[in-house]
Amino acid sequence: MDQQLIEKIVGEVLGQLSQAGVQPSEPSSANAIPIAVSARHVHLSQEHVEALFGKGYTLTQRAELSQPGQFAANETVVVAGPKGSIERVRVLGPARSLTQVEVSWTDAMKLGVKPPLRESGNIAGSGAITLIGPKGSIYLHEGLIVAQAHIHMQPQDALRLGVQNGECVTVEADGIRPIAFRNVKIRVSERYRLEMHIDTDEANAGFITQGTIGRIVSSEGSGSRPMELTDGKVPERSVPQSHYFKKKLLSNGDLREIKAAEIVVEKGTIVTALARDTARELGKTITVGK
Repeated sequence: MDQQLIEKIVGEVLGQLSQAGVQPSEPSSANAIPIAVSARHVHLSQEHVEALFGKGYTLTQRAELSQPGQFAANETVVVAGPKGSIERVRVLGPARSLTQVEVSWTDAMKLGVKPPLRESGNIAGSGAITLIGPKGSIYLHEGLIVAQAHIHMQPQDALRLGVQNGECVTVEADGIRPIAFRNVKIRVSERYRLEMHIDTDEANAGFITQGTIGRIVSSEGSGSRPMELTDGKVPERSVPQSHYFKKKLLSNGDLREIKAAEIVVEKGTIVTALARDTARELGKTITVGK
């Protein structure tokens, strides 16, 4: 096995076993976008704040977050699934209208759940999970997601970068292992601060550390047309049924870039464990060609 394949497999393993924390940095050039890692966290409705911490309880601020008005709370909860639990998961404030739990795919495997990849806020029909606090517990029939990578920006940023709200783009990240993220959602609002959010698995795959920046290199689909949403859901696009994969190693990153429902690999192709898990998550099949 050549060195390049070995390094790619090692990257997949690190993506499952490691946890990284990245803080946002200021952009160093006109088109640079600071990248921040969003570790597992919970957004609670006020009703669920009181169910977990006591009647009349309100969240208390531990530290301000980069996005204006948002904060990391002092409060934490236990997130419990069928196969395991994760303690001291940070609650973010202020309270929201709906409760949402965001985890990485590595977290999901530990919990024994298979949450969908979703834009934050789109929780209809998402994963079920249990939250445990000092004063009680709640079972959510929906609300657990793996968050889609996205970029917060103000309208002037969108104009400067040539993108629109709702558009999906490809972002290349600098670093010792350069990596490209596809289907990164643009989110534009006056209340946002320019910053790209990825989860810990994505950060680990690219060895992303503090100070890493990204640059938009292309738009997904036709031109810069924004992706329209219907009832908060991304419409399905016509995709090929099969994709013939010719490389020697099928990684998680490769699989996520392939839109087809079936990936046909050649005999002897190495398929990483994380790629197989992702295929099951996305409802794709991996077939060995003749």
